[in-house]
Amino acid sequence: MPALRARQEARLSELVELFLAAGFRHLTLAEIAAELHCSKSTLYAFGQSKEQVTVHAIKQFFKGATEAVEAAIADQPSAGARLVAYLRAISRALRPASAQFMADVAEQRSAREVYERNTESAAERVRQMIAEGVRAGEFRDVHAAFVADTVVSTMERIQAGAVTSATGLSDADAYEELAELVLEGIRTSPRNT
Repeated sequence: MPALRARQEARLSELVELFLAAGFRHLTLAEIAAELHCSKSTLYAFGQSKEQVTVHAIKQFFKGATEAVEAAIADQPSAGARLVAYLRAISRALRPASAQFMADVAEQRSAREVYERNTESAAERVRQMIAEGVRAGEFRDVHAAFVADTVVSTMERIQAGAVTSATGLSDADAYEELAELVLEGIRTSPRNT
């Protein structure tokens, strides 16, 4: 059984990579199987329909992204460093996602719901980091809930594709800009770089 599990995990990783690069809405299960050099029955290990297979792959992508983001902040010494590392890690995690993938996620309800749940979780982490930084005196005495709400609203606009539509920035680039904007807006002392 362990060999089967390892093969399934490898196949799932390949599926995620395919979707990130090419999107998924235009692909049939037969085309996906052909791209991955496997049978459709192999794909059915991830769900009983194309939508279920797709959602499973998207959940896998966001699970890996969440783990990478959390690892990126684990050793950060301060709330400010954690906040910037967090938003930049989200940017890095989203960088492999093609414009087609992001458009497909926005168009398919079940896929969009996975992204929305991940954005909500990320937003809660940002709220916690801002409140922690205010309590520690690292951030100006801002209204933490307001700043967090503003950041969360921007994160939701990024997730919904509104920022890309308005600015042309990819989701990854938008998170990078958000990290700079937030930190410069709430830090207690000017940056020395």
